[in-house]
Amino acid sequence: PITPIKSIMYKLALCSLLAGSAAAFAPSPQSARASTSLAASDVVKGPYDSELGAQAPLGFFDPFGMTAGQDKEKFEHLRWVELKHGRIAMLAVVGYLVTYAGVRFPGAEDIPSGFAAFSALPGQVVAQMGFTLFLMEAANSPTPGTYNNFEPEFMGDFRNGALDFGWDSKSDEWKKKKRAIELNNGRAAQMGILGIMVHEKLGNLDTILPFQN
Repeated sequence: PITPIKSIMYKLALCSLLAGSAAAFAPSPQSARASTSLAASDVVKGPYDSELGAQAPLGFFDPFGMTAGQDKEKFEHLRWVELKHGRIAMLAVVGYLVTYAGVRFPGAEDIPSGFAAFSALPGQVVAQMGFTLFLMEAANSPTPGTYNNFEPEFMGDFRNGALDFGWDSKSDEWKKKKRAIELNNGRAAQMGILGIMVHEKLGNLDTILPFQN
């Protein structure tokens, strides 16, 4: 049960997250316009404003100045970190919603969903998960995607000479569009899983996800 003090703390944390999110998605004063339409000149500019991910309505968004004075190699590394976190977050959102709805693997019917699952997982399952993650990281180090002598087009290209689905036959414009979609979905998923975790701790997750079995 959530005590009044914990409830207040969770609400304060949620308010802080919402305030930070609102500030993150607000356009800068220099680029603000009275018109409701978004012109190309409205987009915030930066040292990498033509790179993937710098798109309307925020343009190049780097509030902490992490790319200031950094070379292209460092920028590509930061882009890969964002892409990787986005992919993990997308899996996390799907996994959370599926288990919250009551879907389980055979033998895991008694494992609860959410944070409660951590203490209920058998030790051998945790060890198996850790070993799997270790192998996945080791297979794509030091340069992600270079397994099996495969030369990736970008950091995060994990086709590894096996999976293609016609990617090589597509135009550069099509590829950039698809990569931008994945990047934006990952950004949304990072916000989504954060919101789910906060609402679980607030104790009102059943209000926004009323389909638990």
